[in-house]
Amino acid sequence: MADQHNHEHDHDHEHEHEEPQPTKVIGEVPDLANATARPITVMGNPVLHRECKDVTAFDAELSALIDDMFSSMYAAEGVGLAANQIGVDLKVFVYDCPDDDGVRHIGHVVNPVLEEPPVGRRRVLDDGQEGCLSVPTAYAELPRPDYAAVTGQDKDGNPIRVEGTGFFARCLQHETDHLYGFLYIDKLSKRDRKAALKQMAEGTPRYATVPND
Repeated sequence: MADQHNHEHDHDHEHEHEEPQPTKVIGEVPDLANATARPITVMGNPVLHRECKDVTAFDAELSALIDDMFSSMYAAEGVGLAANQIGVDLKVFVYDCPDDDGVRHIGHVVNPVLEEPPVGRRRVLDDGQEGCLSVPTAYAELPRPDYAAVTGQDKDGNPIRVEGTGFFARCLQHETDHLYGFLYIDKLSKRDRKAALKQMAEGTPRYATVPND
């Protein structure tokens, strides 16, 4: 997922408040000494438009993939990245994303499943803007629940659960969607989707991408 403040529209709108700088970190900054930043696949690449395969091997190859995903995400200045965004057909995503309280969340989820909203929890929608590294330079307002929880596994196969609010909740939903073959623009109205695609056609990514044949 693209950083919500890292795009050209930031200069065209006044914000009521600036996103707070993270004061707390949940997770660990990865050691990427041996990692490789890979180019990003973009809309139209078949791997982005189908459900990815479940991860069944929790080995050194998976750990290396996760490192490469972090490196690729940082190179593209994103806050989340799914494996199919670097052309790998596996259910894995990584994130380094702040929530609305300024807490920085860093980690990965293998074989993620988005939980249903808790019974009795009031459903609040966040109407924030959303962008995607695989739809470069395009942004659109997309309502999403302001709370999300994902269950899955870590790189060693241990069960994990990650929950978040605000912008981090958006990231968890966005990246899980990727691994089931959906881009955020698939959730837009026809008009907003057309506008987003126009932004993408007119813009130039700041990072390496894989051309669609």
